Amino acid sequence: MIRVLLVDDQPLLRSAFRALLDLEDDIEVVAEAADGEEGVALARQHLPDIALIDIQMPVVDGIEATRRIAADPALAGVHVVILTNYGLDAYVFDALRAGAAGFLVKDILPEDFLHAVRVAARGDALLAPSITRKLIDRYVTRPPAIANGTGVRLDELTNREREAVTLVAQGMSNDQIADRMVITPMTAKTHINRAMTKLHARDRAQLVVLAYESGLVAPRGL
Repeated sequence: MIRVLLVDDQPLLRSAFRALLDLEDDIEVVAEAADGEEGVALARQHLPDIALIDIQMPVVDGIEATRRIAADPALAGVHVVILTNYGLDAYVFDALRAGAAGFLVKDILPEDFLHAVRVAARGDALLAPSITRKLIDRYVTRPPAIANGTGVRLDELTNREREAVTLVAQGMSNDQIADRMVITPMTAKTHINRAMTKLHARDRAQLVVLAYESGLVAPRGL
């Protein structure tokens, strides 16, 4: 059962999302919150698999709520998915850097929304290749976007781990990475997980950000 926490200051939107999720046999909404501070408290209380968090909220916004969840070892199993009205904007990038697993636009189709919840619950990043390219184009390549000095220790990665991280940063799935590296999908996943551990990346979305921040992957003609 996928346990979901809804955090949004709009009751009507929370109700709509809850009604959609409650129809699914494998998904359960465990709690709702109207601001980020309450959302973090409920995350600690219920330990959901997914926290769907709006960016702009009173008291504590979605970015700070994401940062607090990501920084709490007790909430390591909580995957934060950011909800936004605006698609890919600066707030979304800040949220990804804070530890979000990805983002969803609020006018997403119901079937795509449900698929995204299940993808995030598996621990996969909600960053399609097209979204990754836009992310890089708009924010990573713009000074002073993310300066040097991130503290990332690339020398701890093996050559194969570096290669896997590079392909993750290009938006490839485990199966695609396995094909490119001529290995099994399980081995590809192992390389990625080890790289995440060494780089202290919470999930694949953060691994993408770290790959570009550190200079392991250089943006090019998008």
